[in-house]
Amino acid sequence: MAEPILEVRDLVKYYPLTQGILFKRQVGAVKAVDGISFELMKGETLGIVGESGCGKSTLAKVLMNLERATSGEVRFKGQDITRLSGAGLKSVRRNIQMVFQDPYTSLNPRMTVGDIIGEPFEIHPEVAPKGDRRKAVQDLLDVVGLNPEYINRYPHQFSGGQRQRIGIARGLALKPEVIICDEPVSALDVSVQAQVINLLEQLQGEFGLSYMFIAHDLSIVRHISDRVGVMYLGKMVEIGTEEQIYSYPTHPYTQALLSAVPVPDPTGRERRERILLSGDLPSPANPPSGCRFRTRCWKAQERCSVEVPLLAVPELLEGPAAHRSACHFAEVRDVIGTA
Repeated sequence: MAEPILEVRDLVKYYPLTQGILFKRQVGAVKAVDGISFELMKGETLGIVGESGCGKSTLAKVLMNLERATSGEVRFKGQDITRLSGAGLKSVRRNIQMVFQDPYTSLNPRMTVGDIIGEPFEIHPEVAPKGDRRKAVQDLLDVVGLNPEYINRYPHQFSGGQRQRIGIARGLALKPEVIICDEPVSALDVSVQAQVINLLEQLQGEFGLSYMFIAHDLSIVRHISDRVGVMYLGKMVEIGTEEQIYSYPTHPYTQALLSAVPVPDPTGRERRERILLSGDLPSPANPPSGCRFRTRCWKAQERCSVEVPLLAVPELLEGPAAHRSACHFAEVRDVIGTA
């Protein structure tokens, strides 16, 4: 049984809403991440999915300590990193790196590729002595499938897929154990997406990496993930293995998401069940009481408005379908014609 390398417990991130110009007072808060708990096992890929605005990217930033958590814990190998600063935070960040969403804005256009990939060595000189850094950068370029002779080129001289490979090389520079991928292929063409996904899988096997892979494309998440967590309005509503989420979805929101996945097979399209949600995504500054999905859910009852559902295994689920779901009326529903 794999051990958790990253443990998240009741993680909360609120952004205050204020009024006034000189004397600002807080009048509310945007509840971007609200009580999320999960584990990332050593060597696995945990996919995080959900529609835009559900808190996926905020979660990634809090895990990296780019944003300070309002409350809760993020434990890396048993150490809570949410309140670290200075040398302690610097040490942990060597082991947790990030690949950002947009390869066009995440690379400094005034720096060469060699300077971009080699910058982590300036912060952590113990990883690569100064005389060995050029060779280390060239080796990293080779690892991600780029010509080592490109070391003196600038980002604008590369395609989108090549730029994302540069971002991955930068993330690998310090030999981390965990890489958080924040929608790393969403800005790329479909053919290039496949190349980057294959590269990530190859690197995981080669270096024993653990990934948290954030995306809104359910097909990509299914391809790369060992387990999948589904987020809605700052909450984790369902989490399980790839098979459990895609073959035995129990939360109505997960079922609605899966029903929208394109099916190329005409026979599959005939068998599938399309679920159309009513209403718009509520504001995270004023989420619904009880279950946050209840305002768009066809199963909603009075209990849903007063009682927050726990992320737990429903009593009626047994065997391969048994996984955690935050719904009072969770039940398996095949919406993509696979059962």
